[in-house]
Amino acid sequence: MKYRKFGSLDWNVSEIGLGCWQIGADWGNVSDEKANEVLQSSFENGVNFFDTADVYGDGRSEKFVGKFINSISDRIYVATKAGRRINPHVANGYYDKNLMESFVDRSLLNLNIETIDLLQMHCPPTEVYSSDHTFEMLDYLVGKGKIQNYGFSVETVDQALECIKNPNTKSIQVIFNIFRQKPAEELFKIAKEKKIAIIVRVPLASGLLSGKFNINSSFAPDDHRNYNINGDAFDIGETFSGVNYAKALVAIEELKSILPEGITLSQLSLKWILMHEAVSVVIPGAKNKDHVQLNTASSEIDEISYLMKEINDIYLKYFHDDVHHRW
Repeated sequence: MKYRKFGSLDWNVSEIGLGCWQIGADWGNVSDEKANEVLQSSFENGVNFFDTADVYGDGRSEKFVGKFINSISDRIYVATKAGRRINPHVANGYYDKNLMESFVDRSLLNLNIETIDLLQMHCPPTEVYSSDHTFEMLDYLVGKGKIQNYGFSVETVDQALECIKNPNTKSIQVIFNIFRQKPAEELFKIAKEKKIAIIVRVPLASGLLSGKFNINSSFAPDDHRNYNINGDAFDIGETFSGVNYAKALVAIEELKSILPEGITLSQLSLKWILMHEAVSVVIPGAKNKDHVQLNTASSEIDEISYLMKEINDIYLKYFHDDVHHRW
């Protein structure tokens, strides 16, 4: 496993982290045994950055993470998120110090820790990213010692560009993959100049870039790849990266045709992300140790600069006009 500096912080994080949504909920059934297996295997394969949220299984994911990190002595960086429990989900909720502090207190309890390494605002309404009230609330939580640092999980590049204007923003979490390339245009350059860490989520487009799905693939009723296929529950960009499923299957066949010998499509997809120096950590999810081993092995794959143009051409051919302007 290779490690990277996390923005301006004195952290060396594994370039492949673990996204912990899958061990919480919304990806079909993941047993307690499998959740613990994923965490243990990640650790054994060099992962030291876990990303979770208070709404993943209504705290289930945080509790798994907390139990695991308290069972080992090694340093694990834990990032969680808050805000999506606000109901209705409106901007004013993010400005309420008492409300947000209660969410943080719940996460601290779930994780069984005294302070949170990184708290991220969880895809809030757009006005939250630029409001002084947001940063007053976050600085208040830092001042109380309940969080050490804060960042933002964003849906759009414009939201990211707005919140990094504040010098206390330490990280941006953004969707970035072969099907969603816009962040590389402007955001990455500015983030690197400002020493803002970039956390990449949905790196495999909800599993599409594993290359294992076909037109007849089906998903459980409690899997967001079923119930959010049209964006009914949350932003459609979080499910299959918001791309047309059938069109993606065609593009995937083209990607398979340029796969170097000995690596999988998911490994190629993760390595493509890691070719971007501004990226601090990529957080694929996993439902078992085999997924973990495949994902973490991508850190050691030879660089693929010779394939970057071909991959970009596939993006331009199939996805640019559909997604580039949306996020």
